[in-house]
Parts: sequence; C-alpha cells; structure tokens
Amino acid sequence: MIFDTHCHLNDEKLLQNVDEIIENARKVGVNRFLVVGWDKDSSLTAIKLAEQYEGVYAAIGFHPENIFDATEEDFQETMKYIDHPKVVAVGEIGLDYHWTKDQTKRELQKEWFIKQIEFANEHHKPISIHNREAFLDCLAILKEHKPLYSGVMHCYSGSVELLKDVLNLGLYIGLDGPLTFLNAKTPKEVCEVVPLERLLVETDCPYLSPHPLRGTVNEPKNIVLIIDEVTRLKGLSKKHILDVTYNNANKLFGLE
Repeated sequence: MIFDTHCHLNDEKLLQNVDEIIENARKVGVNRFLVVGWDKDSSLTAIKLAEQYEGVYAAIGFHPENIFDATEEDFQETMKYIDHPKVVAVGEIGLDYHWTKDQTKRELQKEWFIKQIEFANEHHKPISIHNREAFLDCLAILKEHKPLYSGVMHCYSGSVELLKDVLNLGLYIGLDGPLTFLNAKTPKEVCEVVPLERLLVETDCPYLSPHPLRGTVNEPKNIVLIIDEVTRLKGLSKKHILDVTYNNANKLFGLE
C-alpha cells in the first residue's frame, strides 16, 4: 500500500479526469491520497474530493504565493472546516522567495506562515510546509513557532547539513520527483541519510514528474518511480520501504 502524501487532484489539470487518475493510481498500489489546498477555493475542492472518494484526505491552507489577494474572511471561511473528519492537516503553508523579491511581501508571507502554524497547533493538526529559496527564514520561524503536532517539509530542498535541524523539530521529510532526476545530487544524499522512520513519499502532481517522465503532467501513479529510487538509495527491500513510509504517513496524519 502507498500513501501519496502531497498531491493536487484539485488542480484543473487533473480535476477533469480525477476518476480515471485515482483508478490508475490504485492499480499500482496507491490507496491513500492527501489532496493539498493552496487557497480558499482549492482547499474547499480538496474537501469535496475527500468526501467523494474513499482513501482521499484533505489539507487546507494558504500557499505563500496565494496570500497577497487573500482576506481574513477567506481564511475564516476556509479554516472553519478544520474539524472536518477528512481534513487531516494544514497546508500547504510556508515561504516562497523565488518570485517574491519585495521585502514587505516577504514579511507578509512570514505573518501568514506563523498564523497558520499557530492555527494548526490550536486545532491539533500537523502542517505541510512549502519552502522555496527561503530555507533559513523558514527554519527560524519553525524553531520559534514549533509545530506541536509535527508536519512535513514538503519536497525537501535543503542541504544534508540542515537536515538535522529539521529532524530535531520532529518533522518528516517529503521526497518527490526531483529525487529521480539524473543530476539531483543533494536530494539523493538526503535520501541516503534521512532516517527511514521520518520519510514520506509524495508526487506534488500535476507538477514535478519523476524521471523519465519530466515535462509531462504528473499523476499519483508515478509515485512508484520515486519509491523505486528510495529503495535503490537506501539499499533495503521495496516491501520494507513501502511498509514504513505508509505507516509514517498514517501516523503523521492520525489515521489507522
């Protein structure tokens, strides 16, 4: 059994064929999916998908690139569903400096990140953390506002050296398609050293298709390519990798 712990079936590229996409994933062993929101509409769509499909769960929240047009009313209308039985996390939340160069806007991202961490803590939920080109600021916030119910560094992009700081916070490490890229030296090194009991596998579909499918629309079924690379790098049996990563996900998200 496989748990795709970060997918965007709520993205328009996948939503129109979601029945087929879920069925194709189930054929290769994916039986649980965490559909992650990035704003009000996508979060509410994630909940609808979770209500409609067995094994589908939702994370609700505001991505750092989507907070600039969001209002407090949007936040309240979205997060009122935090106690929905199939909402298992707050996400994806964090910092993204790739497109945001303005310092005032970066400060606003920090405010929303902190607000959502504290909200998750109040409601006993883990978080799914987005970080792009902002690792040290992200880590500083996580140290000052520790996620009390853990979380995952989605698509971990930090160094091996910084991995210890993340693990010390009790967080999990999410590995995605970039792990399989031929030139992906750092992600492969991270995979080799991260404790297996802190590892999650995710697709981030429709983005980050694994090798040799780079440039195509990603789907949850492609997670098997990521698992194969984890198996190779860890030098362990595929069954062991499958069992541990599946159990890790269920433990983090409070599922049986």
